[in-house]
Amino acid sequence: MSPFAKGIGPAFLLILILSPAQASLTLCNRTSYVVYAATAAVSPSGIDVNGWTRVVPGGCAAVIQGDLTAPAYYVSARSSRAHSGPPRAWNGAVSLCVKDRDFHFHFALGLIRCTDADSYSASFAPLQTRHKHSWTTTLREVPDFPSMAAAENAGLKRLLGDIGFQNLRDDKAAEAALAQFRKRMRLPETADRQALFSALETEAMKTAVPLGYTICNDTAKPVYAALAQQKGSVFASRGWWTVAGGTCAPIVTDSIAGTAVWLRVEGGGGAPLVSGNAKFCVTNIEFEVQGREHCAQRGLTEAGFAETNLGRKPGYTAHVTANGLK
Repeated sequence: MSPFAKGIGPAFLLILILSPAQASLTLCNRTSYVVYAATAAVSPSGIDVNGWTRVVPGGCAAVIQGDLTAPAYYVSARSSRAHSGPPRAWNGAVSLCVKDRDFHFHFALGLIRCTDADSYSASFAPLQTRHKHSWTTTLREVPDFPSMAAAENAGLKRLLGDIGFQNLRDDKAAEAALAQFRKRMRLPETADRQALFSALETEAMKTAVPLGYTICNDTAKPVYAALAQQKGSVFASRGWWTVAGGTCAPIVTDSIAGTAVWLRVEGGGGAPLVSGNAKFCVTNIEFEVQGREHCAQRGLTEAGFAETNLGRKPGYTAHVTANGLK
């Protein structure tokens, strides 16, 4: 019998389905995307935010251990950056701080500030756990998959497509592609689906270009980045984003297709790591400046930026090294 389910559809919506479960707080993934989830729990002393828990298609994972005694819980989930196309998100209207790597934050209520060098604000959705000690939240796509197994198989097809395999709607072609991938990666036939997803995601990450503009700091120390963009006849520059050593930060999450983007990156003490001939206005503190003319007259500093995203693609990842852009 073919391991691949039929009926994969491209439409996607956020649907949170809540139901009692035999775990603390469990997240089930009934989509074709590998997702990463962050959670938040309110307590009398403040709010604790934790991430990230990886959940593969057709799988479930406990994202909070222990009885659910907090008065409120929140969740934010996003698709893996290994997937091609626009990112998918399951979230709401509550803004909390996260990092791209594993993290834990504790904030006093009403004093939520993303002050860590590599932290940024992300949207969370409240969970109505109905005061149960255990709860399960299920993420779904539209059209919905008929089963968790169908979502799992669709997820395998999606990642195979992300690494370049084609014509995967045909189950036999998908089986052949999976067998070819197993052979290439020397994965035994006994390798379980978790191992398959890990190998596929790792390979897809090598060539993935997420939608928007991402800066990866390939040095060991923090760097400070500013972007300039042209939209129509209007130029604007903004910064500074702090990108910790060895991490990546999504600076723009919308498509940048057809948009000229310039980048300036500085190291400690303001030493330029990435610069160029294009001049834009900056300041020594966080800024957003409209226009690129008459910087000095406006009390600003003129600085050189390097043009990037030369192909005008919808997504671009800038890798910054000690010698500039890779």
